[in-house]
Amino acid sequence: MGLLDGKVALVTGAARGQGRAHALTCAREGADVIAVDVPDDLPSVPYPLGTAEELAETARGVEEHDRRVLTAAADVRDQAALDAVVAQGVAEFGRIDILVANAGIWTRAPFWELTDAQWEEMLAVNLTGVWHSAKAVAPHMMERRAGSIVVISSANGVEPGQNYAHYCAAKHGVVGLMKNIALELAPFGVRCNAICPGAIDTPMVNQPAVYDMFAGREGGTREDMLAGGHAFHALRGTGFLDPQVIADAALFLNSDLAAAITGATLPVEAGHLLLPGLNLAPVTA
Repeated sequence: MGLLDGKVALVTGAARGQGRAHALTCAREGADVIAVDVPDDLPSVPYPLGTAEELAETARGVEEHDRRVLTAAADVRDQAALDAVVAQGVAEFGRIDILVANAGIWTRAPFWELTDAQWEEMLAVNLTGVWHSAKAVAPHMMERRAGSIVVISSANGVEPGQNYAHYCAAKHGVVGLMKNIALELAPFGVRCNAICPGAIDTPMVNQPAVYDMFAGREGGTREDMLAGGHAFHALRGTGFLDPQVIADAALFLNSDLAAAITGATLPVEAGHLLLPGLNLAPVTA
């Protein structure tokens, strides 16, 4: 018996990283999966986004858990595209019980150097995309008088971050949006909660700009990033976290174990938000 037996979950940003972990965890726990990811890279993002091949790999992972899967190339900035995915999912599976609004991007620059294009693309994906995703599933969930929505914010949804004001603004907005979604859908029996991840080891952060940030110089390496991750968290032995820890938190929130939880913001950040800055004396082992 799985925690999500008989359910259908829609996951955005499902090609890799946290999104893949959400999709595979839902499948492992008994849910069929609608796996969605953007079909193209974005102009303001300096690292490659998920590919069709990676989305297909996610689908194979779902099928290995003996669950059905529907994949779709759709941009969360495009409401019509998401509406079409939901319609196709309902037609194929008969229902959608869960949304994990995970799709997101991350870039850096001082706020006074951000271009309009960088600002607008960040908010369009990381905030408006969450609204679009929830908006796409809401009528179906309202009609069925049941459903669970989990939106992925960030530790930067409750605190600032040096040189990513646009990211922080979007992720703060996700928390506020979640509360309104939870309030407005509560009379229909539909729940909505947010997860605020700490430093998670995904392709989004495995890039030279992040290596340099943690190294404090140009020419940083993945090893610099992994070593620096220990200063981000308070708990003993925790550097960059595996995406599975976020998928496990979403599993709890989407399961009947959390049937009375809505409007909650759940930090999954190994105690980062307890720190008055960085952990200057991390216990690494």
